[in-house]
Amino acid sequence: MNFADIPLALHVGESDAPFVDIGDGSSMQVLHIDLDRDLWVVRTRFQPGYQVMTHRHTGDVYAFTLSGAWHYLEYPDVNRTGSYLYEPAGSTHTLHVLDDNTEITDVFFAIFGKNENLDTDGNVVSVWDAAFILEVYRALCVAQGFPAPSVIGVDRV
Repeated sequence: MNFADIPLALHVGESDAPFVDIGDGSSMQVLHIDLDRDLWVVRTRFQPGYQVMTHRHTGDVYAFTLSGAWHYLEYPDVNRTGSYLYEPAGSTHTLHVLDDNTEITDVFFAIFGKNENLDTDGNVVSVWDAAFILEVYRALCVAQGFPAPSVIGVDRV
């Protein structure tokens, strides 16, 4: 094997992909999308008190907390700076950022599969997957005046 046979590592610098304001107290930076494997890798920033609707994962999720603190209402553990969390497929929970945080909560997520967003009766009301996240991210980049970023897995493989 020579170096020409080795796949090229792909890099995204922090300023290469903009954080877009979702408009609900959170912002998102898309780092990698793999439509074939339904993988979406995002960095998300949450304001204190932010809450995601209850959702169920159809695939595994890996999370690393860069700053701040958050937890799932259904579990006692609090994810703080430096925490790593693994969520198996089928897990259902409600992400809540601690109300008394004095800083933004910044979390890296690698998500396989879909988020099935649930109402209070457990009915699926919306579904987020890699294709949806890519579409929303690109639309928000345009709406917020950012140039279209090159996304690993879609534009750079």
